[in-house]
Order: sequence, then structure tokens, then C-alpha cells
Amino acid sequence: MQNGDSFSFEAKNGETIILRPVEEKDAEDITAHVKAIVKAGRYLQKERPRSVSEEIEFIKEVKNKENMYTAVERNGKVVGIARVLKGELQMKRHTGVFRTWIHPDAQGLGIGKELLAYTLRWGKYMNLHKLWLTVFSGNEKATKVYAKAGFVIEGRQRNQVIIEGEFEDEIFMAYFFDKIEQ
Repeated sequence: MQNGDSFSFEAKNGETIILRPVEEKDAEDITAHVKAIVKAGRYLQKERPRSVSEEIEFIKEVKNKENMYTAVERNGKVVGIARVLKGELQMKRHTGVFRTWIHPDAQGLGIGKELLAYTLRWGKYMNLHKLWLTVFSGNEKATKVYAKAGFVIEGRQRNQVIIEGEFEDEIFMAYFFDKIEQ
């Protein structure tokens, strides 16, 4: 798997979904969808979307650092992303932080499962030792998906966020490419 590889699959509804590297032309779709997700205010760790020009600069930076920034393309539009940012310090280059979102209209089609598998293949290709993420305790569906894929819980920050007026924990999960005793 190269950094620029594309992958297509059939979603549960029969549509063809393409996973491919994000390009600068995707910035408009990404910022529009992030705006809608931020407005819903549930699980995205962002209070404001980047502007289109900020997103373009971010895309360039991710490419320059050989990180992963993958677009989920459905009917010619970007409806989700996955990205892995490798540790910047030499002592952390064996790790990557994983972030993802899929627009609500594209959820439930099996895209998340394929996107996670694609990300794990990329991490293995890049010789990562550890892929880590955080998930809020109220997002039980995501926690179960990650656990099923082989992620383990490494820790929990209690009452770390307030969502819809309620405290939730932030759970740290990790996937180890070289299976170690967990």
C-alpha cells in the first residue's frame, strides 16, 4: 500500500464508495460537512471548522509530513475522512493518532468498518507500532467497533467533557501492530 493508493468497495446499499488520499479540491466538501457535524455538537472534537483556505494548508502539511489523510468519496462528494498524524518527535515516530468522521447521511453503510481496515493497512505499511485515538464514553457504538477491530483501552479521563449538559469520560484506546501482551 502506497500513500497514494485508492480503494473502492460496495456499500451495504450497493453504492460504490472510494477511499483515496484527500486532495486540495476536497477542502470545500470537508469544511461544509465539518460545519454540519460541529453544529450537531456530539462527538467531533472541534468547535469550529477550518476555513477552506485553512483546510487547503492543512492538506498540504499532512502530505508534506507523509501522514495519512483519506477521503471517503460517495457520488463524487467527500462524505467523510480518516487521518493519521504520526508522532512529530523522533521518540514518538512509531505512533500515530487516528481521527475520523463520516457524515450522518453516509453512516450505517459499512463505510466505517472499511475505513478502519484501510487505516490499519496504512499503519502497517508505514511500520507504525501503535495507533491511538480517543473516544467519548457516550459513543458506545464507536468504542465497540474499535474494540472489535483490536483496539484496547489504555486509560480514561473522567468527566473530561460536557456534552449536551452531561459529563462524559474520554477513553484512550490503542491498536498495537506488533501484538503485545495486553
